[in-house]
This record gives sequence, structure tokens and C-alpha cells, in this order.
Amino acid sequence: MRTEKHRPTPDKIPEQKLDYPASQRDMIPPPDSDLSNYSPAAKLTGEVAFITGGDSGIGRAVAIAYAMEGAEVAVFYHANDIDARDTQKMVKEIGGKDCLIIKGDVRNYEDCENAIKQVVDRFGKLTILVNNAAYQMTQKKFEDISLEQFRRTLETNVFGYFYMAKAALPYLKTGDVIINTGSVVGKMGKGMLVDYAT
Repeated sequence: MRTEKHRPTPDKIPEQKLDYPASQRDMIPPPDSDLSNYSPAAKLTGEVAFITGGDSGIGRAVAIAYAMEGAEVAVFYHANDIDARDTQKMVKEIGGKDCLIIKGDVRNYEDCENAIKQVVDRFGKLTILVNNAAYQMTQKKFEDISLEQFRRTLETNVFGYFYMAKAALPYLKTGDVIINTGSVVGKMGKGMLVDYAT
């Protein structure tokens, strides 16, 4: 029998800012990404999913859920080797499948092409691409957003999605999918995340 984990209410979560690249292990409380309350139904048996930003947060939860649903899973990550290995271990333990982890940068088209090729070489196909990798850095004032930060945000959050889709398209067939995640900040805006909201 599954029981609901005790999760703190938002007013009990301490304000925190972690240095980039932050580790999910350092978050207080840690995100509930183990999906211990989820009941799979074999919806993705036979599918091969590739999730960018799959080392932590939403990407990790997607990787675990897809494996629980029967998919073969690969994740792409940029910097945090420990988080990537944690995701790999959790996918194997919870989903019963191995998880291919690939380190690279969605801002580099060659990295995207090479990663897609590794997935296809390993699993024989690609049927689901989840573009989830994102970069966000808060700044209290607009003028504090550096040119480098603006460039990195757009190159990760926009160019990266395009690059991955372009690299994956030759391998996708009718019925396969590309899922692009986005933040509500893009619809509502947020003063300290102007570049990210763009």
C-alpha cells in the first residue's frame, strides 16, 4: 500500500539560492521526484525516450515515470555528474531498466546530434524527445542581466530546443513525439526572471 509522503507547505520551505550548477541533493526540501505514489500502466512499452535536463527536477521525474511505464530511457545533462548518476540509479531501481546518461550542452548542435545518435545506436530507435533542459538565473534589476547571461538563457531555452528537434527529426516516424516543456513564467512574467520569461 502506498502512502502519501509528508511534504512541507510552501510557507515552510526556506528561501534559498544555490550556486550554478546546483545539485538536487542540496535543495531543502528535496523535490519529490521518486514517484513513489505513482501507479504505472505500461503505457510506453516499446518506446524509447530521450529527456534533456533529465538529471534532476522535472526531467528526472519524467525519466522515472517513463521507465515505470515501460520505455527505454536516455537522459542528457550538462554539468552535474552526481545528479545524472542518481537519476540513472533511480530509473534502474524504480523502472527496472537501465538508463543511458549523456553529458553535453544543448547550446552546441554537434553535442545534440551526437547524443541523438548515441540513443539510436544503443536502443535501435528514438520515439519520444522531451526538450526539458533550461537555464535560469535571477537578477533583482533588469540592468544586472549580463549579455553573457542573456545569451546563455536564450541559447539554452530556445536554441537548445530547436537543435535537439532538428537532430532528432531524421529518426522520428509518424506517431512519434517531441514534447517541449515550458514554464508558467513565460506566460505570466516575473520581474527577476526577465530573460527567462522571454
